[in-house]
Amino acid sequence: MASPLDVAVSAEDRETMARVTGALRDRRMRLAFQPVVYAADTAVIGFYEGFIRLLNERDQVIPARDFMATVEQHELGRQIDCAALQMGLMALQRNPQIRVSINMSARSVGYRPWVQVLRKALRDTPRLAHNLILEITEPSILQVPDVLKSFMEEMRNHGIVFALDDFGAGITSLRLLREMRFEIAKIDGSLVKNVDTSADGQAIARAAIAVAQEMNMYVVAEAVETEGEANWLRDAGVGCMQGYLFGPPTVTPDFRAFRHGRPNLAEQTA
Repeated sequence: MASPLDVAVSAEDRETMARVTGALRDRRMRLAFQPVVYAADTAVIGFYEGFIRLLNERDQVIPARDFMATVEQHELGRQIDCAALQMGLMALQRNPQIRVSINMSARSVGYRPWVQVLRKALRDTPRLAHNLILEITEPSILQVPDVLKSFMEEMRNHGIVFALDDFGAGITSLRLLREMRFEIAKIDGSLVKNVDTSADGQAIARAAIAVAQEMNMYVVAEAVETEGEANWLRDAGVGCMQGYLFGPPTVTPDFRAFRHGRPNLAEQTA
């Protein structure tokens, strides 16, 4: 017999799934864009990361933390990836001068609708691939590494770049990381917080940066919130930074602020 706690959790999950399903069905969604800037000159934007925002019936944002863990194991998670990819590709079509990264789960590689959306865009507008970055979290790549590896190799031929999100927070083997050949490593925000004042934090962050650089990954630091963190990361060799210090995610970005990045990012992620 299920315990009252199990019943309550299941009921909460069902409610979450229903809210997400309704938002997707009614197209109550937006893509919020956050700038990723160069460490050497934070006035220059290297690319934007697109975050999906689902809205309730009152047009209020449903916090991602309220549903992502629940839907990730279900088809709803793949549908969210589809919606994010579609909106990201639409943004690139309307603004061909920008570069955008979109989050995806490794499971989406085996989800036919998601793959069809991507392949159709590449057929219709091949140039989009060169401005698209796909971000995959470190734990996600453990789900279907062989399928993901072949998918990445195929998409690289079109010009798509891959970023390893939340780098340093997982336990992925170094051998697997080397085989995957991610072009970008995004240092997890937990390694960035107070890094300028924590000796232990600095040692861990330096190790993560060194591993990424050894594997020829361009290093981006996530969740940078203070000038002290930014200065330390810049001195430690981080190439780009992202966080509220440089701007929050917004559904009304001014893409006119984008200028094509410096040669170092272009070369690292070509």
